[in-house]
Amino acid sequence: MAACGSGGGSSSAAGGQAVLAKASADTGAATLRLGYFPNLTHASAIVGVQKGFFAEHLGKQVTLTTTTYNAGPDELQALLSGGLDIAYIGPSPAINGYTKSQGQGLKVIGGATSGGAGLVVKPGVAVTSLKGKKIASPQLGNTQDVALRYFLKEHGYASDQQGGGDVSVVPQDNATALQSFLQGSIDGAWVPEPYASRLVAAGGQEILDERSLWPNSAFVATLIVVRTAYLADHPGVVERFLAGQVEANAYLASNPTDAQQVVNDGLAKLGGKKLDVPVLAGAFQHLDFTNDPLAGTLAAQADHAVAVGLLAKPNLTGIVDLTLLNAVLHTAGQPTVAPTAGS
Repeated sequence: MAACGSGGGSSSAAGGQAVLAKASADTGAATLRLGYFPNLTHASAIVGVQKGFFAEHLGKQVTLTTTTYNAGPDELQALLSGGLDIAYIGPSPAINGYTKSQGQGLKVIGGATSGGAGLVVKPGVAVTSLKGKKIASPQLGNTQDVALRYFLKEHGYASDQQGGGDVSVVPQDNATALQSFLQGSIDGAWVPEPYASRLVAAGGQEILDERSLWPNSAFVATLIVVRTAYLADHPGVVERFLAGQVEANAYLASNPTDAQQVVNDGLAKLGGKKLDVPVLAGAFQHLDFTNDPLAGTLAAQADHAVAVGLLAKPNLTGIVDLTLLNAVLHTAGQPTVAPTAGS
């Protein structure tokens, strides 16, 4: 998977200059259809929408519409079918979409979040006593589902896509998993924030913070991908959107208390209910917001999906293009991201 680090970087210097030139000339009217999740791992998107950062940078000639999803596979289907233009999404669906489209469907154009997922179980359950237990994940093939299945495999437990094996993996949406846990029909769940913290608040115990499995406690949890055809047609719109993303992450870093309230309000507007302040604050402690897509961990997660039989070995050469992101970062006076970021 080393190809993700080298071939998966920014385009060549000449190609990059051509993209930037086209982006500068792209000032016409357009619609941008954005997808993201009502999760804290997508806080950058929630802040960008709630604070108006995206709208401000896109300008009046661009109409921004948004749709939310529970997990990546459904969002990926919308992106590849032309129903979305840009999406905040986990690495596993992004990898799957790139390989499914033979490298033609999407590009990773930035990062958003590192961390923010873990395994929460009933009191008394340990890693060594998972045999015979039912553990939920958000959706078959999503980022947490792959992480759970790989973790089980690494610890000698068998699982399959039908819910059989030593540990029964039960894909269900995050809200359902919380209810299932409260009702006692599952023994735990590997879920993103805020659901990991909500499970703890409901009496569960976190036996694994996924960051502990990665060097420097950093791994890509949320990426930004763009439909390749949209990038070709509207590079200026994409660049201005990324300016909103960079501002959103800067706001999250410099105004954590206010940002948490903004995200909480956003979750409520998206049909959920506001989180209790202690739960919200605790969940944010598991998250790091970064514009770096951490390409090395993206490659590792592809390896994990292959290992558990959810993906044929992919060629990820060219999946990451940081040309526009680095232009935005340079303009904002922030350090740019190396093409081999994270590798």
